[in-house]
Amino acid sequence: MRILVLNAGSSSLKVSVVEGLSVIHTADRLPTAPPDGVAAVGHRVVHGGRRFVEPVVVDRDVERDLEALSELAPLHQPAALAVLRQARRLLPAVPHVACFDTAFHANLPEAAATYALPRQWRDLGARRYGFHGLSHAWASRRAADLVPGARRVVVCHLGAGASLAAVLDGRSVDTTMGFTPIEGLVMATRSGSVDPGLLLWLQDREHLSAAEVGDALEHRSGLLGLAGTADLRDLLERSDDEARLAVDVYLHRLVGGIAAMAASLGGLEVLVFTGGVGEHAPEVRARAAAALAFLGVAVDRSRNADAVGDTGQDVDVSEDGAAVRTLVVTAREDVEIARAVHHVIERAG
Repeated sequence: MRILVLNAGSSSLKVSVVEGLSVIHTADRLPTAPPDGVAAVGHRVVHGGRRFVEPVVVDRDVERDLEALSELAPLHQPAALAVLRQARRLLPAVPHVACFDTAFHANLPEAAATYALPRQWRDLGARRYGFHGLSHAWASRRAADLVPGARRVVVCHLGAGASLAAVLDGRSVDTTMGFTPIEGLVMATRSGSVDPGLLLWLQDREHLSAAEVGDALEHRSGLLGLAGTADLRDLLERSDDEARLAVDVYLHRLVGGIAAMAASLGGLEVLVFTGGVGEHAPEVRARAAAALAFLGVAVDRSRNADAVGDTGQDVDVSEDGAAVRTLVVTAREDVEIARAVHHVIERAG
């Protein structure tokens, strides 16, 4: 089955035509004419809320409900809906399937999903949703293929956005992003977790609006806020104090997060690095592994240095005899979406 996959970001679009496990065409804009042989369209949608916990064929009711969720993802949801509407006009005769970044984490244990907040806030939907689910799902499935029998996997999706997932027997049981994609690790321009009391203090002291605080946390923090650039590659090449501190803070949060995910799993058998940084930054992997030696993580220097993601191959970079297998897995959200679409269409008959 040939599937058109549309991955809409807040200001970008990745277009793929996928057949089986092969991507046969890519572009950065919608085609002007229907591609030949496309049987269905898969859409990445960031937020599914509590209702959408698996991929769903889009109709008018689903589209209306997705629009209502825009308040939970104001940067990404409207962009995805705009692409969805354009694509339905382009290909009105084929099914369009929404695939959700939150769905992989929809069945988190209540202890992992629940914030210690007043009930009336929790009743509004204040909970941990988690994101990057399509990437985590693909990477954890590849881990199961590459290390048969492994049950406890931590996936590190490290890119401009970054999150971890603790995966037990193929199910997400913990993750670092929360109600929004700001929580958790240090990212390119996002702060990651910050003491809420600090934000209240800043709002009061500097007379900041919620929108101003949100803009700073989303667009002016993270690596950019620490060292003036959002590009980790540049920081790894620099030797000034700001750059060193930024990388140290990034790794401190990463290592602590991985250890916390391992605690949620009751141990660790496979550690997976994926995403732009995860696939292309051997130094980050090596330094994280060294700090996690107490868990049994160790990477082979040569294998790790050679694994830079450009080949598209998934690689085991573990040191021989290491208790934990460390993998570098190419992010394949497009194939994961196509796989989900295929299953939805088959199930519908």
